[in-house]
Amino acid sequence: MTILLISGTSTDVGKTVVTAALAAAARAAGRTVAVCKPAQTGIAPGEPGDLAEITRLTGVTRTLELVRYPEPLAPDTAARRADMPLLTLGDTIAAVESLADADLVLVEGAGGLLVRIGEFTLLDLAQKIGAPVLVVAAAGLGTLNHSELTTRTLAAAGVPCAGLVIGSWPTDPDLASRCNRDDLPRVTETPVVGVIPAGAGQWDRHRFTAAAPSWFTTGPLLGNRP
Repeated sequence: MTILLISGTSTDVGKTVVTAALAAAARAAGRTVAVCKPAQTGIAPGEPGDLAEITRLTGVTRTLELVRYPEPLAPDTAARRADMPLLTLGDTIAAVESLADADLVLVEGAGGLLVRIGEFTLLDLAQKIGAPVLVVAAAGLGTLNHSELTTRTLAAAGVPCAGLVIGSWPTDPDLASRCNRDDLPRVTETPVVGVIPAGAGQWDRHRFTAAAPSWFTTGPLLGNRP
């Protein structure tokens, strides 16, 4: 089993679509895939959340959500406001380990690396289970700073970074985006291992799964065997 954690440099950078694309690419390579979303916020009980979107785009049905809070806030804040228990690190590790029969287990975080998912951050989870973190970054202005802060934090904590993925690449990129695509590897000392076209999350499953493998540059990222 390969475990890969997916974090963003901030919120709304495309983590769910990147997670779906990774799942689709890994399945195309013959890997079995499971996806865990420890905490979902801003979705009412019974409503489709991020895992439902991943299933829609990829057909992956081995998914696991641990807690859901009604307000669209950081999970620990949303839990306190709803007077609901905070998710624990131990429960989350046990949930990830319950998916161990899959070749690749993808764990999608909430927002950025240091957002409190419950009593812990995604960085804490990565340290405890010894898994690398893939960083999803924006294309435009601000991404160099956000990305370097994230990769430096991973390095300081001794957590491997599996690379950067640009979560939404514009059809007509502006100057900042074009420069950032070249500068991201330089300032973060981390390769860009994937680029997702803008709007891909609105595609149907056939189009999405057919295109997803072409968006990544490295096989081991997907749980491929050498």
